[in-house]
Amino acid sequence: MDLQCPILELPNVGEHRAKKLNSMGIFTAEDLLTHFPREYDDRSHVRKIKELVLNEENTFLAFAKGQGESVRIRNMTLTRVKLYDETGSVYGVWYNQLYMKKAFLEKTQYLFTGKLQKKYGKLEIASPEYEKAEIAMGKIVPIYPSVQGLSQKILRKLIEEVLKQTKSQLKETMPFWIRKEYFLCERNFAIENIHFPQSQETFFQARRRLVFEEFFLLQLGLLLMKETLQEGKEGILLKKEEAVEEFLKKFPFAMTNAQKKVLLEMKEDMRQPKVMNRLVQGDVGSGKTAVAMAAAYWTIQNGYQAALMVPTEVLAEQHYTSFCQMFEPLGIKTVLLSGSLTAKQKRIVLEQIASGEAQMILGTHAVIQKDVIFSKLALVITDEQHRFGVRQRGALFEKGKNPHVLVMTATPIPRTLALILYGDLDISIIDELPPGRQKIDTIAVTPSYRQRIYHFIKKQADSGLQSYIICPMIEENEKLQLQAVLSYTEALQKNMAGYQVACVHGKMKAKQKQEIMEAFAKGQIQVLVSTTVIEVGINVPNAVVMLIENAERFGLAQLHQLRGRVGRGSEKSYCILISEAKSKVAQQRMKAMEKSSDGFVISEMDLKLRGPGEFFGTKQHGLPELKIGNLYKDIKILKEAQKAAETLIKKDRYLTLPIHQSLKEQVVALWHQQQLSI
Repeated sequence: MDLQCPILELPNVGEHRAKKLNSMGIFTAEDLLTHFPREYDDRSHVRKIKELVLNEENTFLAFAKGQGESVRIRNMTLTRVKLYDETGSVYGVWYNQLYMKKAFLEKTQYLFTGKLQKKYGKLEIASPEYEKAEIAMGKIVPIYPSVQGLSQKILRKLIEEVLKQTKSQLKETMPFWIRKEYFLCERNFAIENIHFPQSQETFFQARRRLVFEEFFLLQLGLLLMKETLQEGKEGILLKKEEAVEEFLKKFPFAMTNAQKKVLLEMKEDMRQPKVMNRLVQGDVGSGKTAVAMAAAYWTIQNGYQAALMVPTEVLAEQHYTSFCQMFEPLGIKTVLLSGSLTAKQKRIVLEQIASGEAQMILGTHAVIQKDVIFSKLALVITDEQHRFGVRQRGALFEKGKNPHVLVMTATPIPRTLALILYGDLDISIIDELPPGRQKIDTIAVTPSYRQRIYHFIKKQADSGLQSYIICPMIEENEKLQLQAVLSYTEALQKNMAGYQVACVHGKMKAKQKQEIMEAFAKGQIQVLVSTTVIEVGINVPNAVVMLIENAERFGLAQLHQLRGRVGRGSEKSYCILISEAKSKVAQQRMKAMEKSSDGFVISEMDLKLRGPGEFFGTKQHGLPELKIGNLYKDIKILKEAQKAAETLIKKDRYLTLPIHQSLKEQVVALWHQQQLSI
């Protein structure tokens, strides 16, 4: 069997099953082999029936007593088979599986695994997994991510079959010197033992190899992208360094030491003939925009243009207002380019950009459209980077001749992870808030407090202050999500009669959403009910309450982002988390929000409690998805893989040596969406 064999051509895969596999990203035999288990069942620990633990997964050996019995209950058929050993008996129960009556051979011992429950006074296990004892004994059994209708047993059988038929066909791509230096096992051995480990030892060897490989390829791609951006490209050399000091004197607030440090790092980059590629990370309100303004001012004083791209029109307009206030008195022509401009307005702005009359250009992704031609673009800034992929960042870069790149994000990510997510960028951190920034009081409560909170929101509105209320996303069903937000708003409008309550959600037309957001920003709306569309892109200093319903459904990093929408003015601000979650992890997360207002501490906690998969989807960064590596638990392997990738790039910058050819093919395949110059 060829590794690229389509899934439909595999034994026991019909069209229905193929569709389900495709929905999980499995299209070929090789895709199946790299569909890694999410956990394992160690079935070497076998219990006697009398030792089975209620409400727990148990593995036990048993015989089946004769044929089972089937009874009709409402719209389903229930098949019950008595399972026994020398210590006692328990019932195996299957729903709508009539064939289970005759599934077991007499006097044949089976290994069963399932959750023991007590129903109607009888002990039973619903749909236990089973295999003949001589086949199953002592196995460490993989459990895979799956979809409804595709059982673990089916997945295991399919993978087992592909492994048998493609034995040792997987090409070894990892150079021998790296395998030797980092004690990595061979690839075929790793794939076999990640699915069906012979022992715990072989499992650890297999996992280490595959995690290392995943991080290594990710890092190689990022390093090569950095090379692609910088190779043979002389950056625009900026002179007149005194312009930065001049700007700081004119700026209405004193910069913090953290801001000054970041400015110094940027100056180092931009006064050399190399392209700056720098990420500035800082909590909400830490003053990233002020740093961007200083860099833009310096660029413009050297006779060039600067452009800032943001994810939403509301944010673009707010930035435009603040840049105009600062730049226009200094004689700097500032323009806004957004989708809501009329054809005539857009034509005028495009002419000003092309002629060089417009020196500071702000806008949404409209700034990367084909008809936008810059005169002398030397600095490109993207704000809220996690909303833009690597591609969009590259598209803005292509608008100039090797302009400097400044990327800003208010999503605090632990530094080591930032090196992976933004490995093609140098990293600066603003880890200090400007003096006078309000501390936001955060409290977690149960739904029983809701009416008291509404009363508190009314009190704030009576004082001329505003509030946000966030409804959670119901990802499985967009219709339900919309219904939930609309019915919540309707009920709230009745509860708060006499107050202006409005609602924004993801299904609204951009223009309608824009109008509501603007009305809220102007103070015409007192309470804004929203899904997380307001997480990024609105600055209302008058908003002092952030109420988050079903707070347990959000990640800590997201809750922290939402909290950052208040506390932007001089008034005392509050973040109220309503949660009825009983789980220990959910309660720990609520406590973490109450205790800390430091985004970096919060992000560490989020990773620890939820794992990286949910912390950020790598796809939205334009990066390949991680299949096995855990950015938090595997931090040690991650650092080793980074080191190995850097060493390899120094040895063979474009992977041209024959021993690196297979590796080069793998990197290109993984990073096919990005233009790597190799």
